[in-house]
Amino acid sequence: MTRMHNPPHPGEVLREYLGNVSVTEAAVKLGVNRATLSRVVAGSSGISADMAYRLGDAFGTSPELWGCMQLQYDLYQAGKIKRPPINLIVSKAYRSRCPR
Repeated sequence: MTRMHNPPHPGEVLREYLGNVSVTEAAVKLGVNRATLSRVVAGSSGISADMAYRLGDAFGTSPELWGCMQLQYDLYQAGKIKRPPINLIVSKAYRSRCPR
């Protein structure tokens, strides 16, 4: 998967998909709580696998579209965090099966 530079939160994309449909109306059609959908659209919550399937069904897209958007966003955000150096972990069994 190619990393995007500063990908949008999937809630921003969802807001565009909703167009003039209110969050309340969309939540009813999706079978989710209005507050849950509102948090996704506002960018304060992510899209779960269940929500990805619901959005895929509702908009005629694949759940992978929504899941991949969330993953790209999460990876970009996680990539900005400073981490201590991490040593490579390779088991002896793995090394014997996979030549370098």
